[in-house]
Amino acid sequence: MTGRPLTSIEICAGAGGQALGLEQAGYEHKLLVEYWEPACQILEANEPGWRIERNDVRAVDFTEFSNDDIDLVAGGVPCTPASKAGKQLGASDSRNLWPDALRMVEEVRPRAAMFENVRGLMDDKFAGWRQETIDRLESLGYRDPVWKLIYAADFGVPQLRPRSILVAFRDAEDRDRFQWPEPITPPGSRVTVGAALEDLVRAKGWEHAEHWAKTVATTIAPTLVGGSEKHGGADLGPTRARAQWLRLGVDGLGLANHGDAPAPGWPKDKPFKLTVRMAARIQGFPDTWKIDEVLRKTNAYKTMGNAFPPPVARAVGMAIRDALEPSWARNQHRLDAEDAA
Repeated sequence: MTGRPLTSIEICAGAGGQALGLEQAGYEHKLLVEYWEPACQILEANEPGWRIERNDVRAVDFTEFSNDDIDLVAGGVPCTPASKAGKQLGASDSRNLWPDALRMVEEVRPRAAMFENVRGLMDDKFAGWRQETIDRLESLGYRDPVWKLIYAADFGVPQLRPRSILVAFRDAEDRDRFQWPEPITPPGSRVTVGAALEDLVRAKGWEHAEHWAKTVATTIAPTLVGGSEKHGGADLGPTRARAQWLRLGVDGLGLANHGDAPAPGWPKDKPFKLTVRMAARIQGFPDTWKIDEVLRKTNAYKTMGNAFPPPVARAVGMAIRDALEPSWARNQHRLDAEDAA
């Protein structure tokens, strides 16, 4: 990466999927806010140099950054108010943190903002809520904020995982330069579950791993569901998702213990359970990201199942970076082309 690091602040950081992707896109994190202890443990184990504040975002004062000319504020604001798995109470939900996300924008005055949420936020019933958010950002001086539904599968992640993403820019010229990232793995070239997991599935010597990868697990995965911090997390999601996993040869009713890949002698056509490491791979996390060493199975899976895939955060982060720093973008794309040649 060439050029200066851009600076960022992130709320609701979770296990670091968005932060990792943004770091790969050239951002230097000045602060990450996360209050759930297991997620904080994952962050600290993997990035001890990041400044992590264990706190409810509603209690955080961001004015210390008001004179720092922060480039980007970001966050995976909790999905519960709009999740189809919940009651879809929207702005009336007590867990709605959007007002504090907008307060962060007001206090920091970053050059750009990026917030992600579940697909449900794009439903017609939330059109008024989306417009209120746009109106609030425009009242703060942000130009033509825009929402878009992004599919993780389009960016090399072996699951569909649609996410609604909001992007806003303070300066009109930056907004005019912004273009959403083009898919790198559009339909027809998406990474399958088998291609993503074959080496992990054969790790203990299962003689049918190649057969599973090439003839059974030949599509992308359904969206992983991690459950809330207090509930869920012991399986791969609701009944419909588990049925989809079963067609991929995976038993979605639970998770295997850390490191428990199918052993030699496991029947060829018997579904097996994913490990948390496999789930992390499905989310696009690198194998170097410490998970098993930090948390027990259920909490480890919750941190992974609820994460924003790093490759998607990287792609959107680079698109924002290219709008904010066009000369850097031109130079970086030239270097990428030279490397490819």
